Amino acid sequence: MDLKDQIDKKNLPQHIAVIMDGNGRWAQKKGNQRIFGHKNGVKAVRDTVEGAAELGIKFLTLYAFSTENWNRPQQEVNALMSLLITTINSETDTLIKNNVRLLTIGNIDGLPKNVSAKLKGLINKTSKNTGLSLILALNYSARWEIVNAVKEIITENRQNPIDVGSINNEFFERYLNTKDIPDPDLLIRTSGEYRISNFLIWQMAYSELYFTEVLWPDFRRNDLYEAIIDYQKRERRFGKVSEQIKK
Repeated sequence: MDLKDQIDKKNLPQHIAVIMDGNGRWAQKKGNQRIFGHKNGVKAVRDTVEGAAELGIKFLTLYAFSTENWNRPQQEVNALMSLLITTINSETDTLIKNNVRLLTIGNIDGLPKNVSAKLKGLINKTSKNTGLSLILALNYSARWEIVNAVKEIITENRQNPIDVGSINNEFFERYLNTKDIPDPDLLIRTSGEYRISNFLIWQMAYSELYFTEVLWPDFRRNDLYEAIIDYQKRERRFGKVSEQIKK
């Protein structure tokens, strides 16, 4: 029995989030520059997206570029932006063919204009697709998102003071980038690092965390299947006790 057949299709995570880590180290191990790893990481993205879509996963979020990544060498940042445009151009037909809807979270308007324009164009082209929702986190950080939400709340309600009693989780979540996206059930981080790196802090309050030593360019759908199988062995209690969950 292969890995895919071991997955319980009735117990799939609705939303999987991935921190794609290890591109630079993968390239350095092969004696190449870091951008070589990023280019090969696109293959991992393609296989993971296809694997998730085939299983029937509804949402897949990929942490593609954080606000902190602007601090990397300018040459690498420029190459990443160029790679993003190239990837959009090459993958557009595939996304449409596979009924994948593209979404983004993060400060997209803070990206170079040609990049943000390409992204918005592809979002529009795939907006009617009804299969997997592929969410790219670009120019994103969780702290930025939370601070930005507070700013929006203040700006929107400047003329009408908020009733403090009306502020709850649901109220606040309406101002997050992910307001129309369910919280991740499963977070996967590659490359053997054990941290969440300022990613979806609010949304991952009850996510199951899965860490693998595999560097991102080597990650393939079988690695995705292994993460899902591990997820399905866990008991998600959300603050309750086992006896309550089993009723």
